[in-house]
Order: sequence, then structure tokens, then C-alpha cells
Amino acid sequence: MKSTYGIEVDCAVCAQKCEDAIKKMDGVLDCRVNFLTQKMTLETGDGDNLNALMKKILKTVRKIEPDFEIEGF
Repeated sequence: MKSTYGIEVDCAVCAQKCEDAIKKMDGVLDCRVNFLTQKMTLETGDGDNLNALMKKILKTVRKIEPDFEIEGF
């Protein structure tokens, strides 16, 4: 399943680091974090619990960028 989310990230380097970390996570097939548009495109498996996965993603990226926000989570 492919979804797009509004995000808040402070710099392009942090956005790239967050993207790299998300791509390594179980359940994530692909991820793109765009600093300029403040959007994240996430592709996950169909059977994954999206809510639990998003909480794990947010916890992971906040270790890199403490101010990282995902709209709706």
C-alpha cells in the first residue's frame, strides 16, 4: 500500500537520514522524504498494521530529528 503524508522536518540532511532509517525498517517496502514539499511517501505491505508501523517510524526518526512530525500521527 502506498500513502503520502504531510511532515515537518527542519533540514534536507535530516530528511535524507530519516528516509534512510525508515527504508531499513521491517514492513517498509520503500520511502521517500521530500524536504522541499514537506511530504513523505511510504510504501508498505498490505497486511501490515499501519498504525503500529507509523508509531515505530515516528519513534525512529525522532532519534535523528527530534522535531520530526507526521500529520495525523
